[in-house]
Amino acid sequence: MKKIIYLLCVAAGIVLYSCDSSSSDSADGSYSYKVRMTDAPGPYDAVNIDLRAVEVKGSNGQTVNLNTTAGIYNLLDFSNGVDTLIAVSTLADSRVEQIRLILGPNNSVVVDGVTYPLDTPSAEQSGLKLQVHQDLVADIENMVLIDFDANSSIHQTGNGTYKLKPVLRTIVTATTGNIKGVIPAGVAASVTATSSTGIDYSSGVNEFGQFQISGLTPGAYTVTVTPALPLLPIIQTNVIVNAGTTTNLGTLTF
Repeated sequence: MKKIIYLLCVAAGIVLYSCDSSSSDSADGSYSYKVRMTDAPGPYDAVNIDLRAVEVKGSNGQTVNLNTTAGIYNLLDFSNGVDTLIAVSTLADSRVEQIRLILGPNNSVVVDGVTYPLDTPSAEQSGLKLQVHQDLVADIENMVLIDFDANSSIHQTGNGTYKLKPVLRTIVTATTGNIKGVIPAGVAASVTATSSTGIDYSSGVNEFGQFQISGLTPGAYTVTVTPALPLLPIIQTNVIVNAGTTTNLGTLTF
């Protein structure tokens, strides 16, 4: 009888040790991390970015190369709530301080059906750097969304010469919200969401009249839709944004 009790205790000890070991491994930490990319609509036929690599820098200063889906991306394919996964990895550091996008030389912009080279010297040499300062949580899917504003990033420097001066921001989707809506198709307009502290977030509308502004801190916003004259702007006040959700304004008419 004593021997049976002893064996049961040993077995229980093995089970407890196994559970403790598993918990310890989880606490020591590996952190699933995904990087996705989106864009705001712009007045171009296409904006093609030659993505070669995505790197992150942690709190310890070490740089990690993520498993990147390299290739040519048309940024305008990923607007109004559409995004795409560009890199994924499992990190040992619980904090991401910086993300760096490395671009190749095959970048272009298409205007009225004509393709022009897009000069991006800094992106090829040192990469596009974004400060993130994001704390990660073990055992969940940590994610960041990069908002690549193609409309504000492209500058015409001469006849048939275009340069990329990137305007990017990072969005932690779990702690931010979105505003979307639609206006009559074919009406060119800009859309601005202004926070209660006076910060503006802007976007355009696509060919179907749809718009979405992402990565908004929870709170109240004033949304202004400004069309070309002679149409007058639409203004909606006290539009409430909550974390992790999208506030739908529905169809707006001028």
